[in-house]
Amino acid sequence: MKEFVEFIAKHLVDNPDSVNIEETLPNEKTIELTLKVSGDDVGKVIGKQGKTAQAMRTLLTAIAAKEGKRAILKILD
Repeated sequence: MKEFVEFIAKHLVDNPDSVNIEETLPNEKTIELTLKVSGDDVGKVIGKQGKTAQAMRTLLTAIAAKEGKRAILKILD
């Protein structure tokens, strides 16, 4: 899942080297991904009215559901 979010984020931003994703496991059924990008690229990852971020979360939820888990995506400024 981490690689999936990283792939999408790197193709959305102008500076793909600044994409950083941290994965934490609060419990055995939950995966929390924190996405960090450069300040100039935050808007590109979030999208107009948050639609790009919501689409990424929807896809991530579908992938996690296949594994019987719950995924949370946080995007830091």
